[in-house]
Amino acid sequence: MITLIENFNADLSARFFGVLFAFAATYFLTKLLMDRLPKDGGREFAHDGKLSKGKPRGAGIIFVLVFALSAFIFVKPDTEKSIYILLIVLSMFTGFLDDAAKSPWGELKKGILDLVIAAAVAGNFLYFNYEKTDRIFLETVQTSLRLPLILYAILITALVWGSVNVTNCTDGVDGLSGTLAIITIMSIAHLIPADGAGNEWKEGASGAWRELFAEFTDYRHLAFIFAACIAAYLIFNATPSLIMMGDAGSRAMGLFIAVLALRTFSPIMYIPFGIVIILDGGLGLLKVTIIRLFKVNIMKKLRTPLHDHVRKNLGWSNTQTVFRFAIIQLFISALTLALCHINYVN
Repeated sequence: MITLIENFNADLSARFFGVLFAFAATYFLTKLLMDRLPKDGGREFAHDGKLSKGKPRGAGIIFVLVFALSAFIFVKPDTEKSIYILLIVLSMFTGFLDDAAKSPWGELKKGILDLVIAAAVAGNFLYFNYEKTDRIFLETVQTSLRLPLILYAILITALVWGSVNVTNCTDGVDGLSGTLAIITIMSIAHLIPADGAGNEWKEGASGAWRELFAEFTDYRHLAFIFAACIAAYLIFNATPSLIMMGDAGSRAMGLFIAVLALRTFSPIMYIPFGIVIILDGGLGLLKVTIIRLFKVNIMKKLRTPLHDHVRKNLGWSNTQTVFRFAIIQLFISALTLALCHINYVN
């Protein structure tokens, strides 16, 4: 009993100091290094995009590297988690190089890089978890039909690629992308029962799920650390912002959200927990895709991303946009969590 208490206290201390270190390190390093970051050239086609001209951009390099350092110091290391963290850092660097480039990278180049990283995430996940994923699918759907490995790989790659790109598209209003990312990350993290607080969930879970609860704690801790890093960055990014995360931050956030959804073995929950990000960034991608493939514009009256539509067409201020989008996501996340809890208990 004493050993169990000591282990619990040690884990609790690691989590507390991990979050504290991540927040403090991000804050002080951002304050120290912001003037050395690349400067934004302004976004010609975004609503009020010229207001960002001259501001430091690419701050994602700071909070993502702090996240990686914090994760390796305060979270129990294993091969699977280490690969995810390295891929998040790699995604950040592809974004930062674009942020620092004199001429922005083309869509094709960025899309291919995102696809390669997404495929690597899918490969890493399936290498360590294919059998578990298959068992959960069979129990949840109550079928004997097994999905082929290649189909899992395609679906996971699509999820990761989509998450990276829709999250990137939300980064057009001070504080919006980071705020929505924190809500989404913490919502997914709360699918994972905390030690000593998830007994009802464990008792109500099926056999395959019950065996996995012990694995989830480290990913919950990673979620807290990443959220702390983003929160510290938001101190400088709140309207009117002093600094911007750039693709270095938004791409890494999107990748982390997808990884977290995968490692809760509930990728479908990405939809309700990230619905505002999906609609804000995803409708723009859908609009462009339809125009290019079918040469028609069925969303003429809708300005994309949605945060530009509500500011330009509805007259919302930046602050109103952030708060209203955040409130919508908070409500949907809270409702979803309540329904999940009822389902687990009953």
